[in-house]
Amino acid sequence: MNLKKHFYSIICLGLIHFSSVVTAQNIDLKKDWKYREEKTQKWYPATVPGEIHTDLLNNKTIPDPFYRDNEKKVVWVERKNWEYKTTFQVAAATLKKKNTELVFDGLDTYATVYLNNQLVLKADNMFRQWRVDVKKVLKSGNNDLVIVFQSAQNVVDSLAKKDLPFVIPDNPRAYVRKAQYHFGWDWGPKFTTCGIWKTPRLEAYDKKEAEKPYVLNRKIELVQQPDSLGKSFYFKIDGKPVYMKGANYIPSDAFLSRVTKKEYEKVIAMAKDANMNMLRVWGGGIYEDDYFYDLCDKNGIYVWQDFMFAGTMVPGDKAFFENVKEEVKYQVKRLRHHPSIVLWCGNNEADEAFKNWGWQKSMNMSKKDSTRLWHDYVRLFQDSIPKWVKEVDNKRPYISSSPLFHWSKEKSITEGDSHYWGTWWGLEDVEVVKNKTGRFVSEYGMQAMPNYSSIETFTLPEDRYLYSDILQAHQKAGKGFIKLDSYLNRYFIDSTKIKKMNVEDYTYLTQCLQYYSLKNIIGIHRSKAPYNMGTLVWQLNDCWPVASWSVTDYYNRQPKAAWYAMREAYRDDITPQIDLTRPIDLQLDDPKISWQVKGNKVVLKATKAAKYVYISVKGYTGKWSDNYIDLTAGEEKTLSFEGKIANPDIKVVSLYDVLKKYK
Repeated sequence: MNLKKHFYSIICLGLIHFSSVVTAQNIDLKKDWKYREEKTQKWYPATVPGEIHTDLLNNKTIPDPFYRDNEKKVVWVERKNWEYKTTFQVAAATLKKKNTELVFDGLDTYATVYLNNQLVLKADNMFRQWRVDVKKVLKSGNNDLVIVFQSAQNVVDSLAKKDLPFVIPDNPRAYVRKAQYHFGWDWGPKFTTCGIWKTPRLEAYDKKEAEKPYVLNRKIELVQQPDSLGKSFYFKIDGKPVYMKGANYIPSDAFLSRVTKKEYEKVIAMAKDANMNMLRVWGGGIYEDDYFYDLCDKNGIYVWQDFMFAGTMVPGDKAFFENVKEEVKYQVKRLRHHPSIVLWCGNNEADEAFKNWGWQKSMNMSKKDSTRLWHDYVRLFQDSIPKWVKEVDNKRPYISSSPLFHWSKEKSITEGDSHYWGTWWGLEDVEVVKNKTGRFVSEYGMQAMPNYSSIETFTLPEDRYLYSDILQAHQKAGKGFIKLDSYLNRYFIDSTKIKKMNVEDYTYLTQCLQYYSLKNIIGIHRSKAPYNMGTLVWQLNDCWPVASWSVTDYYNRQPKAAWYAMREAYRDDITPQIDLTRPIDLQLDDPKISWQVKGNKVVLKATKAAKYVYISVKGYTGKWSDNYIDLTAGEEKTLSFEGKIANPDIKVVSLYDVLKKYK
């Protein structure tokens, strides 16, 4: 009887709650926006959600920022202040609600908001939700909303100058709670945006909707136990150790409003189809859209979630800490319902940077300043953030930084997670990984050019020669081409011949290099299990067309060569292959490859062994069932493409075909 009573009381409470929710009104404010440069006369149509660069582009006020070297032609945009305005209607019935609030889920970043000429909000954090009571300011009929965005670059520069002679390494961007990659990265352009990057709304209600109950039907453990070899680092999900195979995820566009649901679906499909089970959301980007995590939940992909700090120290003032506290609590509460998230991580590389990147010397830092910086770092990442996280999510592990030890330190191999950049940054041979595999390698990689079709998209024919100014503009890594050429010289072709190469052949060889490197590094990592329990390639995706460590291309998320290698190396039904025979040491003969087209299938055959056979169809932007394959003499292999192409213009290239040109 008591059970029955309890059941009916729950039903009644539910109905009461339901009725209060039904009477709530949420009005999206995404229509009829206009923008202008502050204190100028002319207003232009704006799109919300969006950012100033996309609005300027849509109004043909700036050229395509991704084309050629246009990045430097639009640098003026970040130094201006910009105004946005709209007028929205409010019905008399809405005004009768007890509460009416303006809600902003994404203002980028220093924003002053006026409603009906009254200042209602000053925002200074791109990652927070801003909620303001406007009941007394709203009126029946038309309401005018104006948002003024200050230049984030100007603000951080002034904050840094104000602090002198004290300097926060490594960039004034440390002062602002904004996506750090907007200030430029070694794979990304510098477009320091502003704008309304998520849809604002008006919420009117009598009774606030009850908070969604927090339930996590999964036990998540990060096991870090001392052992005879150092200290373990692995994930246990519901009591079972899980080997993590995956990649690092960066924002999928320099302009976030362009990352549609369709784009998210493409990117997560590329992870899933490559047999990944983990993505690390890197700390220089954003806390991703719920749809990103929905897709990870659905596809069985675990998420390592960084907080949005990367490669800098932090201000220690009270206002900054309070701002971060609100950000952390809001984002964790928003995201904690996603079972895919298995770790909260304080920052990317800030701990190892302070101890190993030489800031103290290069910035002529006093002992007093150095001590202050470290003290503020510890207060935020080791004391405060874990406490704030625990208040809203006590079910998931937290670590303060990824990694704790620089790749040059012995401990990076024996304990904790490791960003192993001996390959690439240290110019070490790929084979070195056999003796330098960490317990959980959360970053490593090899660079490659973007797909040649992408290069054709952002260049003119006269730009297509090695090391042209335009190609340099799309190579952001320090000494990027020098490092690429060093590896090509060791693994594929003598350095004296590289300078004679055309861009298309050079692109092909760099992608073969990335394929070779990742295939073998992943194979070595996995062969070391259970000593090693995770391998996360840097990186899954790009935010614009660029030479980078990404295994997929910016345009249409097309796979690069290494994606096919990764897909094979991440399979669980076979042991990953390790083949450390350097291609430069192979004796290659003309394979005389022939092919036949049968519908959406192409049957390839070689009379002699062929290496890295690459097939493409002019204008086709999808992925192949396989690519960059090896063929044995007399072997037939069938590859298929997606959809139908009338009279496909097919091109087939092997390693022999490219190298023979430069003998």
